[in-house]
Amino acid sequence: MVTNLSVDQIKYSDAFDLNLPKRRPDSTLIIGLSAAVCLIVTALVLTGSLSAFYNIPAILLVFLGTFAVTMISYKSNELARTLFEGIELIAPRSTENSDACENILRLARYSKEHGILALEKINNSLSSDLFLRRIISLIIEGTDAETLEKILTQEMQEISRSRQTSVEVLRRLAEVAPSMGLIGTLIGLIQLLGNLNSPAEIGPAMAIALLTTFYGAVLAYMVFAPLAAKLEINIAEENTINQTYRHGAVSITKQENLHTLEMYLDKSLSRY
Repeated sequence: MVTNLSVDQIKYSDAFDLNLPKRRPDSTLIIGLSAAVCLIVTALVLTGSLSAFYNIPAILLVFLGTFAVTMISYKSNELARTLFEGIELIAPRSTENSDACENILRLARYSKEHGILALEKINNSLSSDLFLRRIISLIIEGTDAETLEKILTQEMQEISRSRQTSVEVLRRLAEVAPSMGLIGTLIGLIQLLGNLNSPAEIGPAMAIALLTTFYGAVLAYMVFAPLAAKLEINIAEENTINQTYRHGAVSITKQENLHTLEMYLDKSLSRY
């Protein structure tokens, strides 16, 4: 259902009460990942052989090997960014597009009533939304509409490109983990075939052969691939909100009629 945005309902006092991004636990991610882990652990416990699935050489080979191989393809800052993005997925700082539409309408009305320079009073309180703060700074500096749109479009592309790299890293991890599991399987089979005359060596070799494949599959399909998909969704949502802010910023700079901006935002909401 599309929120009915009305300029007349946006009061003067609301200009200082913007709907800024807040950290909210991602319940679907937390519940889904926890449920998947619990199901596997429960299945292992019911078989009565939980300790059989714990093998240090297999863990070292798959877990450390996956990260080591992935490090070859990326820079240290990109890997650090991915780690930060992955942790932040648990409780991302986010807002709704409807909130962004209301924010830009409030700012547009406030600038109409008190002048564009008055937006500086609001800008200091926007530490939790750096893109919106950047927008207001450019407006206050007197940037013309065409230049403003170009700058914001470029910055949006840079933000999206930077975050998309984190998606690529997670997908690369998802690709490498099963491969490391396969390498572990080959190592285990080689050890197995080389010790057929030593029954005591067959068990550990078979454990590495099978557990590395198991660890690789769990890492790839239960952790890295779902996190990459979740992050990509968050990036798309952020881009939609930034597009709303960009259009609103251009409208404020041009001093367009508020109801024209309202109609555009209503259409924007109807598409999502």
